[in-house]
Amino acid sequence: MATENRIHFWRRNVKVPGSIQPVYGAQHPPLDPRLRRTFAKEAAKPNFNNLKSKKPSSFHEFARSTNDAWDIDDDEEDEDFLAAHQTSLTPSLHPSPPLQQYPGPSLHQADLADRLTPLGAAGLNPQEEQEPDCEEEEQQDEGEQEECGEFNGRVGKSSSDAHLGDSPVRSPLQKQKSLPMRPIIPLIARISDQNASGAPPMTVREKSRQDKFRQLLASPNTDLEDLRKSSWSGIPREVRPITWRLLSGYLPANMERRDLVLKRKRDEYFGFIEQYYHSRTDEHFKDTYRQIHIDIPRTNPLIPLFQQPTVQEVFERILFIWAIRHPASGYVQGINDLVTPFFVVFLSEFVEEDVENFEMAGLPLETQRNIEADSFWCMSKLLDGIQDNYTFAQPGIQNKVKDLEELVSRIDMDIHGHLKRYEVEYLQFAFRWMNNLLMRELPLRCTIRVWDTYQAEAEGFSNFHLYVCAAFLIEWRKEILSMVDFQGLLMLLQNLPTIHWGNEEVGLLLAEAYRLKYMFADAPKHYKR
Repeated sequence: MATENRIHFWRRNVKVPGSIQPVYGAQHPPLDPRLRRTFAKEAAKPNFNNLKSKKPSSFHEFARSTNDAWDIDDDEEDEDFLAAHQTSLTPSLHPSPPLQQYPGPSLHQADLADRLTPLGAAGLNPQEEQEPDCEEEEQQDEGEQEECGEFNGRVGKSSSDAHLGDSPVRSPLQKQKSLPMRPIIPLIARISDQNASGAPPMTVREKSRQDKFRQLLASPNTDLEDLRKSSWSGIPREVRPITWRLLSGYLPANMERRDLVLKRKRDEYFGFIEQYYHSRTDEHFKDTYRQIHIDIPRTNPLIPLFQQPTVQEVFERILFIWAIRHPASGYVQGINDLVTPFFVVFLSEFVEEDVENFEMAGLPLETQRNIEADSFWCMSKLLDGIQDNYTFAQPGIQNKVKDLEELVSRIDMDIHGHLKRYEVEYLQFAFRWMNNLLMRELPLRCTIRVWDTYQAEAEGFSNFHLYVCAAFLIEWRKEILSMVDFQGLLMLLQNLPTIHWGNEEVGLLLAEAYRLKYMFADAPKHYKR
């Protein structure tokens, strides 16, 4: 009886010290409340008006109030991932970001109100819409927990997992109770043609740019300098794969040599697999392979494409071969994200629409092998320029975060002083920006557009990325200055609402980054104290 009372106590009391709340970002938008078990029917609706007075105002107060929040057994979680993956590669896992997040509210008030607008417009009460589901969940058998989620705020199955798993078909009642959401631009489909509204028009200017790219690429010796200039403002989807291969240095500019180089490099990659991949079970490499095996299901968990067993096996081979060929760094969490843009771009050569739901196994085996090899070599070229980000103690990232702090202090003293006042260290939010190249902050379609410019810039992934991060921070100036406590600031900076961003927003961000580079890169006295 005492045990039963204790269980019901923890069910009813959602806000307990140390409870972990799901953290949402650009690639992890809020889930349907029906899939979460943290809403108990007895729980009162939080009062946002009194929230500020209860929040800790500094890091030290925040740490004292959540001193048991990080007592999580990572090894136990890793074993769960391995056991589930060995049983079946069907992605019914509960992915969690590899980098540590802070507990707290997942959305600030403005974004919350914006998401609830469609409910109000329809004449529905959001609380009435959620509570019947909560009552039903209280009566569910414990065996049904996996279908709806887990306790303590652990993220449940995503909407993309539902397409791939063996879950039963929803009843009409369940469909009717789904909360209406704002239309979301597809994460991948029509990457190059997306604007902020989601419409994919082909304007006269875009048609002209596409013709210019085709003319450059058809030349016997492609002028790489002209190609970079044209690519800076975005590459048309149809010519992006060949353009990325050229700009990354994977293909030669001479057209006659390209087929021979492609065949040689692809054969070389699969030679590495035959030579090294069997060693993944050796004592020396098993820890590396184990970590890769755990991280891959966490890569873009809301996109069905990356939860397919065929795709996950491709990523395992790419990351393992790269790790053992680069012993100075080996595999580091975050490198798994850097494969995805290349993989999607090279896959788009063979898929017209809806890349995110495409079945990779439907492609011919030779095509699959070519996509895998090209992704490996282009990722290797990228990492060659930023490998110090992933060596011991990651000195490249440490230095870039310091440079970002110095740069922001010159650009906007108000933001810099505000962060210092509430004891928010740049390393606490910018480490992920540097480690993952903003891939956790931006939707994948926006990341690919940003990488068009990075490929066109000299040292784009290292030097220019610093100015993009500075411009990205300044973009949220109003929201940052409105936060008056440590926890709110950190949660905002780790969950910036960019899910609806498109080419327009990315273009403005890159233009601001270029302006900052023009002002500060060649003016060292402006940059240094």
